[in-house]
Amino acid sequence: MKLRLWLCGLLLLISLPVLAHKASDSYLVLDIKGDAVSGQWDIALRDIDFALGLDDDGDGEITWGELRARHAEIAAWALGRLSLQRGGACTLQVADHLVDSHTDGAYAVLQLAGTCPAGSGELALNYRLLFELDALHRGLLRLSLDGATQTAVLSPQRAEQRFTAGEVSRLAQFGQYLVEGIWHIWIGFDHILFLLALLLPAVLVHEAGRWRGVARFGEALREVLWVVTAFTIAHSITLTLAAMGLVALPSRLVESAIAASVVLAAANNLKPLVEGRRWMVAFGFGLIHGFGFASVLAELGLPQETLVLSLLGFNLGVETGQLAIVAVFLPLAYALRATGFYRRGVFIGGSLLTLAIALVWLIERAFDLKLIGA
Repeated sequence: MKLRLWLCGLLLLISLPVLAHKASDSYLVLDIKGDAVSGQWDIALRDIDFALGLDDDGDGEITWGELRARHAEIAAWALGRLSLQRGGACTLQVADHLVDSHTDGAYAVLQLAGTCPAGSGELALNYRLLFELDALHRGLLRLSLDGATQTAVLSPQRAEQRFTAGEVSRLAQFGQYLVEGIWHIWIGFDHILFLLALLLPAVLVHEAGRWRGVARFGEALREVLWVVTAFTIAHSITLTLAAMGLVALPSRLVESAIAASVVLAAANNLKPLVEGRRWMVAFGFGLIHGFGFASVLAELGLPQETLVLSLLGFNLGVETGQLAIVAVFLPLAYALRATGFYRRGVFIGGSLLTLAIALVWLIERAFDLKLIGA
């Protein structure tokens, strides 16, 4: 009974984020030369609307007129949640307001300018945007400090960070992208659903038109390791090609293909067409998922001088995040594999739920629609 409760809880935790508001990112680019500060800050319109309510007429669309009327309020709101110190508090202002598009929608672009009391020494940065409203929000920072480029992920746990001019250690760079890889597999709900769709039948065998539990844990573990390894190798290939600028695909095509991969993986559970070689499915669609991961790195910005090390750290982070999911899911699934609860409730029910969610994603992404609220 306890195992059933644990598994139900796990599935609930997985399902809630999928149906909830997408974890948000803002993109902060700062160039600090001596005491002069310049840069830009891209913040999703949906996040600003969530915090300030931009849609005045309630028609579900944010127009340029609605955005322009709130420029001063948006600037005050954003700058009240970002502070810099170099020899004292730096002054910041929004020099201009623009609009740009990212892979997940329209963004307000705040052009920043300012000065610091000192032209050298350590820079302290404190970032507090949206943390009180969305604990999953992250700020992706690319900082050029006196000619040296650094990147960082700003989270509620690491809202205040300090930077010094000069080259960042290779170990620190590796560790930063390792953490980034773990974080982005955990909030990449479409990637997680694809992985789970492939894991659900790992503790089952399809014989004579029926599913039965595997005889030994080793069978299930071997199947899972093949799937996870194939997925990792595949997405590492395309992630590397995209990050090096050798291959580029339209983001809308990539995101639609990722949703389609989840649909097909879940449908295969309900009517098996590919059996015993799920690792091949994981590899084939993993190539597409790699382009999805690449969009994250494109926004964050890869340091060219440590490109290989950063890619290695990110890929290992994704693999670590996947293995953490497997470590929680597989023992519970194996323990319940012979029960009707698992075969009908978790396997069939979970596959149907996954299929339904992925179909909504596919229609939204392919036709640029919004079928459910954020």
